[in-house]
This record gives sequence, structure tokens and C-alpha cells, in this order.
Amino acid sequence: QDGLKQCLAEFRQQLTWVERLDVTLGPVADPVSQSASTSDAVDPENDFQREMSFYRQAHAAVLAALPRLRKLQVPTRRPDDYFAEMAKSDQQMQKIRQKLKSKQEAMERSEKAKQLRAMRKYGKKVQVEILQRRQKEKKNMLNAVKKYQKGLSDKLDFLDEEQTSSQGNKKGNASQRTKKGPNAKRRYKNQKFGFGGKKKGSKWNTKESFNDVSSFQSKVAHNKGPGKGGRGGKGGKKALNKRPGKRARQKMKNRAR
Repeated sequence: QDGLKQCLAEFRQQLTWVERLDVTLGPVADPVSQSASTSDAVDPENDFQREMSFYRQAHAAVLAALPRLRKLQVPTRRPDDYFAEMAKSDQQMQKIRQKLKSKQEAMERSEKAKQLRAMRKYGKKVQVEILQRRQKEKKNMLNAVKKYQKGLSDKLDFLDEEQTSSQGNKKGNASQRTKKGPNAKRRYKNQKFGFGGKKKGSKWNTKESFNDVSSFQSKVAHNKGPGKGGRGGKGGKKALNKRPGKRARQKMKNRAR
């Protein structure tokens, strides 16, 4: 103990308080619980409680030292153009920024993957519901057909329902097409090259032209008219002076004998 006191006396410097700026305080009460923060009350294993006790102690020390500094006319406010160098280097801060950025990108990717999974589940659910509804309609229609075939029912309402549903779908698709109109590529080509209408298949028969027989001539169709020959197309004389076939000539020879 004597040696310790001798060493303390050798390196102790008798300086004023403004050179030392040391502040010693007792336990600081917690403003929430209104209890003294002693060493027994603070749990050292509880990080939050331990750090809060350090914060309260430092805050109380600052409040106790400020009046003494003002009394000694020592400035306590930092000037506006004060530049304080950071404790960490720029390389270390760049690493921290990159790490934070990578974490944020990983979180965004995870969120997008969750949304895609949810959309797939919803789409699959809708698809299953549509398939079940179609199977149910098909089953009901088959049951109705069987009843009609067995003579248990004389109603054909299921055919009308099917036709109306198909017509409704066609009308809906046609209205969607009319509302939608041509796409941008088609509109650009129409503007550049013009729209001259349909070219191919313009000479095809229609239902009206097929049923119209007013211009039909049987003599012309059967090569009996004047000036309408066979394949040569040059007149009836050539058709009349046409050489008979081999079998006809053989019969003529047999008759002559």
C-alpha cells in the first residue's frame, strides 16, 4: 500500500478542473421507474439495461459540467464550420455501404419471389376452379343426355344452354376484337403501304353465286352449241369427223364380214 501511494504521488499532476474536466456522480435514477440505477439493480447480462444506465450517467455528467464551464467562460458549442474526421476510414465505410446494399437487394429478391409464389398459387387455384366447373357442367349434360335417351325426360334444355353459352362466348370475343382493333404494327403497315382490301380468293364462289344458275347454258356445257368443239375449241366439224375408237372399229369390221 505504501508503494502504491508513492507511485500515485509521483505521476499525479496538480492541475485545475478546466484542464482535467472530470465529473464524478452517484447512481442516476431511471425517469421511468423512478428507481436508483445501482450496480445491484442493473443486470450486466442485459445489454439494453446496461447501455441505458451508461447513457443516463453520461447525460447527468454533461448537465453537471455545463454550468461550471459557462462560469469559467469556456465555449461549449461547436462552430458551424467545424470538421470532425470520422473514426472509420473511407474503405471501411464503403464496405459497410456495399453490405447494406447487398442486404437490401436480397430482401427485394425475396419479396419478389414471395409475390411470384402467391400469384402462382392464385392462378393454380383459379385454374382448378375452372376445371372443376367444366367437369361439373359436362357431367350434368351427360346425365341429361342419358335421361333423354332412356326416355325419362323429353326436355332438350341442355342443348339450348350450350348454344347460348357458345354464342355468348363468340359475341364476347367479337366485341373484344372490335374494341381492340388492329395492333400498332398493322396500323403502321396500313399507313405506309395503304389498305387495298383482300387480294387472294377474290374469285372464289360464295353461297349466293353458287345458288345462282341463271347464266347456265346446257348446250354450251355439253359441247352442242355452234362453234363449241371439244378440247381444241374450234367448231363442230372436227368433233363430227372425229375417228371412232378401237372397239367401235372392231365391231364395224365384224358386221362387214
